[in-house]
Amino acid sequence: MILYLVVPCYNEEEVLETSAETLLAKLDRLQAAGRIEEESRIVLVNDGSSDRTAQIMSRLHEQNPRISCIHFSANFGHQNAVLAGYHFAADKCDAAISIDADLQQDIEAIDLFLDEYEKGADVVYGVRNSRDTDGFFKKATSQIFYQLMEWFGTKTIPNHADYRLLSRRALQALSEYGEGNIYLRGLIPTLGFPSAIVHFDVKDRTAGSSKYTLSKMLRLAADGITSFSIAPIHFVFMMGILILLVSLIVMLVTLIDWIRGNVVSGWTTIVLSVWALGAMQLIAIGIVGEYIGKNYIETKKRPRYLIESVEHK
Repeated sequence: MILYLVVPCYNEEEVLETSAETLLAKLDRLQAAGRIEEESRIVLVNDGSSDRTAQIMSRLHEQNPRISCIHFSANFGHQNAVLAGYHFAADKCDAAISIDADLQQDIEAIDLFLDEYEKGADVVYGVRNSRDTDGFFKKATSQIFYQLMEWFGTKTIPNHADYRLLSRRALQALSEYGEGNIYLRGLIPTLGFPSAIVHFDVKDRTAGSSKYTLSKMLRLAADGITSFSIAPIHFVFMMGILILLVSLIVMLVTLIDWIRGNVVSGWTTIVLSVWALGAMQLIAIGIVGEYIGKNYIETKKRPRYLIESVEHK
């Protein structure tokens, strides 16, 4: 089989050369074992990096033709970088595996990915054994996110990031999806092809720092929820009904107080009601606004990414 390794890169100058050398050595071992063909490649996707990542990628390509490079014209985000790698590989390989540039995911799990592929799986999800390498905040918020996705009816694989294998037909099917708000972790399970799970250990980052800041993680979470479920709108509607019932009770209590002449005693009730209703209105407007905003972006039909150059032999 021909295997492509898709590696999204954003300001990875500190780890890129070491990671490329490690991945090339892995391809050599797989080829020596007769598991992949010599046409197998590494696809580095430069997501508009502002450091020396682009120059290092080009030099690596010149040194070894098994490394192909895609350069974005600007920063379009991690999900679009992975997607661009998939699109590039769709008609060139039998399967593609996406992996982060820092190689915190165990590359030896690639053998297990290929085992499942050979058994007939078109999609193989890499699921981390534990989140011990994460801080308390990231670990807690990740669990909350996966629970929310489950409540909202969106199919996801807990503790799966973007370390996965897609077969040729899965890659080609993914190319048919045209929405601009892309969330691959929720989108790929909708393909419906035979799938499997491989567990792996996460290593400590050898250099540099994670490019997934808190704001990016929150944006990804919002995209994941609003791109695949309208449950939040239903939730807002049900909360509105509940608040209406509570308001009727408050109105009844306030009326009784007014009849009895206990006007001052209703002050607390009024204040609490105003704050509660105000908070609910802001939340409702925010949630509905998310969906309207996504429709606004989708109707523009803007490209998800723009490629400045491709280096491939």
